[in-house]
Amino acid sequence: MPEQKKPEENQEVKPSEAPAASPIAPPGTPADASPEEIEAALAANEADSVDALTVALAELATLKAKATDLHDQNLRAAAEVQNMRRRSEEDVSKARKYAVESFAEGLLPVMDSLTAGLAIQNATNEQLREGAEATLRQLKSALERNKVLEINPAQGDKLDPAKHQAISVVPAPEGSEQEANTIVAVLQKGYTIAERTLRPALVTVAAAK
Repeated sequence: MPEQKKPEENQEVKPSEAPAASPIAPPGTPADASPEEIEAALAANEADSVDALTVALAELATLKAKATDLHDQNLRAAAEVQNMRRRSEEDVSKARKYAVESFAEGLLPVMDSLTAGLAIQNATNEQLREGAEATLRQLKSALERNKVLEINPAQGDKLDPAKHQAISVVPAPEGSEQEANTIVAVLQKGYTIAERTLRPALVTVAAAK
């Protein structure tokens, strides 16, 4: 019997004789898929990846554009707030500086009337009274235009500590049914300005019976 030759250990395999490596199938590929099917699946998977990357880049560009627009809007809003604050400060400054302008303008006719009355030589008592009454009307009108109103309660009105100051307690007028702590007489008118008490009216109030 002829002697069989043993295969040499660690015998080098030539590249031309090495088996071709099978491509790695992407997930979801059937186990019995042919190399051509695997190649097609790989190509499709690569195309999907490229499409997904393109979409992601487009979305990123859109987000960057929106971020830039929001940044510009914030800058414009901050500038507008700064301008509004500056204008408000200027308005407050002007209001403080010219707060009495309207009031002073209303007093000018009063000044004119007083000047004209004093210019009359040998004025009669009646003329002086008429001139004083006219001047008082002008003064009252100027005060009212600037929201300065009289506090002149009637007899029997209830005492209001926010607007009235009682300086004495007196007996109620004889024959009246006036209740205690109601006004008997006004000794000095009070005034309010813009619904705030500028000076309370000085009054007397009825004592308890």
